[in-house]
Amino acid sequence: MSKPVLSRWPRAIRASSIIAPLSLALVACGSEAPVADPQPTAAPSAQMADPLPVMGAERVILGFGDSLMAGYDVEEQQGYPEVLERALRGRGINARVIDAGVSGDTTAAGRQRIAFVLDNAQADIDLAIIELGGNDLLRGIPVMQTRDNLTAIIEEVQARDIPVLLMGMRAPPNLGADYVGEFDGLYPALAEQYDTALVPFFMEPVYDDPDLMQDDRIHPTAQGIEDMVAATLDAVVAALPKSDD
Repeated sequence: MSKPVLSRWPRAIRASSIIAPLSLALVACGSEAPVADPQPTAAPSAQMADPLPVMGAERVILGFGDSLMAGYDVEEQQGYPEVLERALRGRGINARVIDAGVSGDTTAAGRQRIAFVLDNAQADIDLAIIELGGNDLLRGIPVMQTRDNLTAIIEEVQARDIPVLLMGMRAPPNLGADYVGEFDGLYPALAEQYDTALVPFFMEPVYDDPDLMQDDRIHPTAQGIEDMVAATLDAVVAALPKSDD
């Protein structure tokens, strides 16, 4: 079997991703009439300040996830890894972000391919961003199985001395309080157990704003991705280990 190019997985395998239950939650959240802002402000951007000169050794970041990482139905350079790379370079960091997002991936699918991705990255990875779990909700996978799969992924990455930034997800309220509490608590618990960095809810900047979501009410628009990068950029920078030079 031929090896995929890790810098950008083929769009042909990026079928629909994340979650029908989440879609219901997003519709519910987006149905409320917005409150007018008396002084509208510009949408946040991943690069707010003037760019700094790019310096230092190359810092390689692995973006490992599902369609939220793969950039579903946006242009090639509008996906989260690509926007993140530009934003980091705008801060003077010589970053290269590998897009290893595959639409439709569950945590089990991610568990199956993580070793292959790491073995074939053809670079020393400085940080792994792990973003998975939404498709587990779609399939009604028990939270314990999701926990086991994410645990295995984190352990595989950390066994190679690569730091982890875990992108959290949240379950929609229609799944019931018990399930929501168990699922939502999964990511903070894993981050504490394995001493990883954590973004509590990856979609926080966009999930309740229809203007930042595509018509499917599941995936962010290109502007939504810009906002997600702006909201998580500091966390990524903080999670990067200090450079030796």
